[in-house]
Amino acid sequence: MKKLQSIALVVFGLWSLSASTAAASDFDGSKPLLFSVISVLECTLEEGCAGVTAESISLPQFFKIDFKSKRVSPAMEAQGKRGSEIKRMERIEGKLMLQGAEDGVEGVRDGLGWTLAISEETGRAILTASGEEVAFVVFGACLPF
Repeated sequence: MKKLQSIALVVFGLWSLSASTAAASDFDGSKPLLFSVISVLECTLEEGCAGVTAESISLPQFFKIDFKSKRVSPAMEAQGKRGSEIKRMERIEGKLMLQGAEDGVEGVRDGLGWTLAISEETGRAILTASGEEVAFVVFGACLPF
């Protein structure tokens, strides 16, 4: 009976190890991801940082991350909302780091640079974006799709 229990524990341990490895590979840039916004901070020099809604800063609730086309775009098509090109992608210390820059609306000084750090272990992610006199920190989570 003890031998059977030992074998069961070894099999379960190996299954757990392979399951966690498979889950980790979901967030390494090999599969497209869906990013969901959980919370948003808007920061300015005068007012500091304050929590805001995604809607109040015209940020979609969900984004698609397509590594093959190197694009981050709103999950749902919306008028006036376009995607952003992933200019750089690098794996650093268990995180998948994506970077890009956008010039925003034509004729408006609203351009910004952004970095998205995705935990390869959990899929939790933090998007930071900064422009002229404003910065945003967006906490979220990713799922493969």
